[in-house]
Amino acid sequence: MTVWKAHCRMAMPGLCQCVVFVLLQLVRTGTVLAVNELLYFRVLSPEDIGYIFSAAPARDFGGAFTSQYEEIFLVPADPPDGCSELRNAELMQGQVTLLERGGCSFVSKAQRVEGAGVRAVLIADNAPDNDSLYLDMITDGQSELPSIPALFILGRDGLMIRRSLQRHSLPWAVISIPVNVSGLASFPLRQPPWTIW
Repeated sequence: MTVWKAHCRMAMPGLCQCVVFVLLQLVRTGTVLAVNELLYFRVLSPEDIGYIFSAAPARDFGGAFTSQYEEIFLVPADPPDGCSELRNAELMQGQVTLLERGGCSFVSKAQRVEGAGVRAVLIADNAPDNDSLYLDMITDGQSELPSIPALFILGRDGLMIRRSLQRHSLPWAVISIPVNVSGLASFPLRQPPWTIW
């Protein structure tokens, strides 16, 4: 693969990187999700994680984005799993929140933050070394389902976002969501370096 990538970069850098990226995404993911089945968001601040991240929408609960947020806060929940009383609910109101998998069902997490006035929820895998496997978020049998967009992100992405916020002593990141990557030629180069190759 390394020889192919080197040859490809010399021959047609932009196109080849894009093709290799798409092929790697399809091969690496346990649930073979195509680029158009994922949703994307960009971290605008802090700059050290200023990448375009991918997320997999929940399969059978949650709503869709009805508008694009050019700048909105991504607020990590406290507690991180969102399974008990939210200690920073006032910061999360009207924003997007970041949760960790575990402790309770995906639906319960989304319902709790929706009750706090959150516009969308990103649920990161609790396996910090997961940089390729998207889980299929499904309902847990509850009759009342959350209506906000609910998206699953890779554990490594969630870890790196949280680490950056801790390093800068910030209560949130500034993001743009959703991001249309279909016409973005530099998209493969703007992905987090730990998930591309």
